[in-house]
Amino acid sequence: MMLQNSFKGGGKFIIRNFRSGDLEKVVYINRTCLPENYSPDFFIEHHLRWPEAFYVAEVGGEVVGYVMSRVEWGWSYVKRGIVKKGHIISIAVLPEHRRIGIGRSLMVSAMKSLKDRYNCGEVYLEVRVSNVPAINLYKSLKFRIVKKIPFYYLDGEDAYLMAADLRGLD
Repeated sequence: MMLQNSFKGGGKFIIRNFRSGDLEKVVYINRTCLPENYSPDFFIEHHLRWPEAFYVAEVGGEVVGYVMSRVEWGWSYVKRGIVKKGHIISIAVLPEHRRIGIGRSLMVSAMKSLKDRYNCGEVYLEVRVSNVPAINLYKSLKFRIVKKIPFYYLDGEDAYLMAADLRGLD
């Protein structure tokens, strides 16, 4: 899947599925943007198991962001019972490419794939309680805060677990 989007000022970005050749850049973005870093093998494992839920964003042919997801079974955060759900493991956009819609487009692409390709009924993620821009983005995508997880991150910061129902997603 490939989507082309425009942002203010006339620039364009492309959202497409991750390819193995993107690995070095995705690892760089992860290490540049997030304190939680994953090994290259972790990214490749997710790509091999859930290839249609792992996206990158390109500006001018350069990868500037990514979202990596997986599929799980577990207790629902949005309704009763055991459900198949998507888990947004990691999303990051290089600082100089933020606030132009790339993060939103990555999230929407992952959410649609989790629903349409993997038949997930809901999606969830963890986010630092201090990351107000991300929390606001997720709320705008119909995520709600389910609970606070104390000391979730290695530095001791709490996380919000946020979830959204995918059943009404177009």
